[in-house]
Amino acid sequence: MGGIGMTELVIILVIILIIFGVGKLPEVGAGLGKGIREFKKAQKDDKEIAAPSAPDDNSSEKNS
Repeated sequence: MGGIGMTELVIILVIILIIFGVGKLPEVGAGLGKGIREFKKAQKDDKEIAAPSAPDDNSSEKNS
């Protein structure tokens, strides 16, 4: 039980070509790439939001 071999990848590619056709394949690839980019951007944004920020300087409140 290992990873996906070359034979399996060829079979998957042939099935994709049969389902979508050669003309539709670039559109599918572009949509998939856009989805992956948006997913990575969302993950990056979530990490930036979750990171703790520096504590606020309350010196102006102490002087009042």
